[in-house]
Amino acid sequence: MSSRPPCTSSPHSRRPEGGRYPSTPATPTRPFKIPSSTPHTPVLEPRRSPRLVPSQPPSPPPPRRSAELKRERERERDRDARPVPPPINRADKPLIPARTSHLGPDTSLNSPDHTRRYVEPKSPFGSPPSSNGSVDGDAPPTLPARPKPPAMATADDIPRRGSAPQLEFEPPPLHPSIASRRKEREHEMANGAALRAVGDASASRGPLTPQGTGDQAPPLPARPGAPPLQEQKQTAAAHNGYSVMRPPPRPPKPGTNDHQIPSGTGTHMRAVSTPHPPPPQRVHGRATTLDRSSSLRAPPPPPPTMPAVSENRAPEGTASSGARTEINLAYPDSSNTNRRPPFIKQGIHEINTKYDSRIFDVCGELVCTSGHLTRVWSVLDGELLMSLSHGENVKATAVAFRPGANVDEEGARVWIGNNVGELMEADIATQSIVASKPTAHGRHEIIKIYRHFNELWTLDEAGTLNVWGPDEETGVPNMAGSPHQAFRCPKGHTFSIVVGDELWHATGKEVRVFLPTMDGKTQFQVLIRALYQDQAGEVVSGTLMPSNPDKVFLGHGDGKVSVYSKADYSCLGLFNIGSFKVNTLAGVGDYIWAGFNSGRLCVYDITQSPWVVKKDWQAHDNPVVKIISDRSSFWKTERSQVISLGADSAIRAWDGLLQDDWLEGEMQARDGEYCEMEELKAMIMTWNAGASTPNSLRYSESDATFIQNLLQSSDSPDILVFGFQELVDLEDKTATAKRFLKTKKKKEGSDQERMSHQYRDWRDFLVRSLDDYMPGELYHLLQTAHMVGLFTCIFVKADIRGRIRNLSAAEVKRGMGGLHGNKGAIVVRFTVDDTSLCFVNCHLAAGQTQAQSRHNDIHAILEAAILPVERDPNTRIDSFIGGGDGTMVLDHELCLINGDLNYRIDTIARGRITQLDYRRHEVRVSDHRPVSGRFRFSVKRIEPRARAVAWMECQQRFEDTKAQVAMEEKLYYLMQIIGYDEATSRQLIAERSSRRVHRSPSRNRG
Repeated sequence: MSSRPPCTSSPHSRRPEGGRYPSTPATPTRPFKIPSSTPHTPVLEPRRSPRLVPSQPPSPPPPRRSAELKRERERERDRDARPVPPPINRADKPLIPARTSHLGPDTSLNSPDHTRRYVEPKSPFGSPPSSNGSVDGDAPPTLPARPKPPAMATADDIPRRGSAPQLEFEPPPLHPSIASRRKEREHEMANGAALRAVGDASASRGPLTPQGTGDQAPPLPARPGAPPLQEQKQTAAAHNGYSVMRPPPRPPKPGTNDHQIPSGTGTHMRAVSTPHPPPPQRVHGRATTLDRSSSLRAPPPPPPTMPAVSENRAPEGTASSGARTEINLAYPDSSNTNRRPPFIKQGIHEINTKYDSRIFDVCGELVCTSGHLTRVWSVLDGELLMSLSHGENVKATAVAFRPGANVDEEGARVWIGNNVGELMEADIATQSIVASKPTAHGRHEIIKIYRHFNELWTLDEAGTLNVWGPDEETGVPNMAGSPHQAFRCPKGHTFSIVVGDELWHATGKEVRVFLPTMDGKTQFQVLIRALYQDQAGEVVSGTLMPSNPDKVFLGHGDGKVSVYSKADYSCLGLFNIGSFKVNTLAGVGDYIWAGFNSGRLCVYDITQSPWVVKKDWQAHDNPVVKIISDRSSFWKTERSQVISLGADSAIRAWDGLLQDDWLEGEMQARDGEYCEMEELKAMIMTWNAGASTPNSLRYSESDATFIQNLLQSSDSPDILVFGFQELVDLEDKTATAKRFLKTKKKKEGSDQERMSHQYRDWRDFLVRSLDDYMPGELYHLLQTAHMVGLFTCIFVKADIRGRIRNLSAAEVKRGMGGLHGNKGAIVVRFTVDDTSLCFVNCHLAAGQTQAQSRHNDIHAILEAAILPVERDPNTRIDSFIGGGDGTMVLDHELCLINGDLNYRIDTIARGRITQLDYRRHEVRVSDHRPVSGRFRFSVKRIEPRARAVAWMECQQRFEDTKAQVAMEEKLYYLMQIIGYDEATSRQLIAERSSRRVHRSPSRNRG
């Protein structure tokens, strides 16, 4: 088309030549007007294209529905009887000056001349401002329009009765330059515009509403003054006599601003806190569909009224941002980590399922694993109680114990969901399927089964969440009928957990909170926006803690844990616990248990920042799949058990109370009651000799007196340790190749006979030096050890030689990937009285570029289990720390590392080792200088009787603590899991305790 579109109603449009607009005919020549929304801004009259003849009608509007055209003609005929506004002489119409007009207090707006100039828009995309005619009752439903943000809606935006019917359609988009100029003009005129009364056909105008001009972008290409879609539908429904289903009102929440916004206010509000209800969304049958891309809640099915939700809901369904997030990306403190596995004290420790099982559930002494087979085991004796096969190409993907009619019937049956969408109920006693529902989830794989008191919720991969409530007769869920409610969750499930009455559902990094109910009257989606942490990976695990009931802990794929508040959904903290994926989390008492891809389990004390690693041990050979802290264990078995399942298809039971660690900590805290402390002096010298020999020291006078000055200034120590590096020439490629490649001969003779001459020369030189320069003290050679240039020689005084036991030595090779001893360490350990000591002589990689190699080497040295195991459990508690058995360096109470470390260490732990002196000696025979240090060691001697008394007292204290924890766990199980009130729960606990105390004598007979 050659003519311009007739929608150029902007006051900034170009004028034709002469500065005059074409005159307007005295009578309208158009057969009908195209109604639209009442304009909200004082724009000028739309002008016709200058190319058109004045007598011609405007360009035809966009295609309309036949029914709408018919109704429009009827309304035109009804309006013929009304007075027609006077004609407008467009030639006399002045332009709006460039300066800002002050329209507020000006009374000229009511003048006849002004009324004549601003009568009604003639644009085909603008409806008459008002009408006195009545609206027919059979008006068609409104078409969807683009609403402006709900925060911009005010009371004046709602059309009143008497306005022209608003038949909505989308106008063609405006040119960006026209839209921007119109927006500036509207903003200028809105500063002082007066509102005209509605009802006068000749002088009525729409309200002036300020448009958003801040950071909020204009909703192009929508009409600038269009009211929200929700208000248009409500007004059209009220005028036309039919009802439009609207979402139920939002429940009252603490802290919500309930006051109404005054009419005509121009205050900008956040979209998440506007009091106007969100636009209605389509409802599919019984299921509440949630669009993943939408940030608003999906309305639940009728009835229209919604009961109040629990008071811990955030205002207007948004996460509170008032609490400050604590971000601590430092790794947890592992300096006092205990590596002893917390084996369960009663029953068996491990069950091998003998098939690929990745899901399980536990209830007291019963543990159910599932996959291609579903099996139930007893964790007390390992007996297989049930085994079911699901057939070919069918695999169980979710399993949960079904709630019982009362607490004594818990654990009798299990619900099983498979990969074809079928639900089954299995009876453990009869080992049979007693009920099934093949169409429970269509053909979608069931991925989760949750328990919520006496309800079961099932979730499939398509996002369908079914709520199975208790039967009226039996009081337990069954599959006889359909689920009580069905809801829709987003796809892409990565983790979910039941928190109180809510379901926290994670899809990647986003966490949404839902509120499933049996009656469906409560709004399903709790929060408008998803919870999100951009500094952490996707959510893959989570847990709750009875000791912190107001917090939710979520594990992420990059080794971080985020903490959220259950009250206002704010993020309270973000903590870094490792570099491995946090596969699973479990809250046990005051600690959090975490399972990793490495197969290790760690226990964290979260009361400190950064967190403290209490325990760390290798629980499985493969990744840890899941950990469950059994809340029913104290009620059913009188113990606290934590069950873990690994990818190695092994189930292992752990002591949730960490009894051994508790007793060890108590005994060490009271060691002053049964231990006598004594201080020993020690002198340690380390030197990279650079292939020097004792004869090399004779070439210089200062070098010749090096050993003499060192011994005479040592203050007669009780222990002398000499550590050498590179006693052999490591630069000699021929000798190094021979040592590496030659076949080892059969070991014959003692260590001293097999020692090479370089080490033997230094040993003999040190023995002679002690005899010559310290004649008043008698020293015994306790141990010598060597490895490709490394050499350790330890002397002790004669009076403490009889107090030393458990002497052993070992080596760790780190050169050439652990095959060669040019780099590595020599470890020597022994026990003085009841204190274990360990001395490590190291030679690590040199150079700034080899920092990572040094880190790896020292880590391998400290973690290597190379020493003999201590079998006596009492000796482990008394002489070793960290739950160690003496096989690793850090199992010993006093450790000292020396050597050519190529590290710059400027701190030393202050404990039972005190440094008295540190100096460097100027020896020129090597390019390295020897260093020496004097230390004071505190060693202990245990008095057996006093220790036995302290041990019994610690045992009694543990039993008292266990009883207190058992009471708390039983109350939590009965109230939070089963659903009893506190009075009933305490009564049940008292009755069960009395039955255990007053057992019949026949039960104790063998």
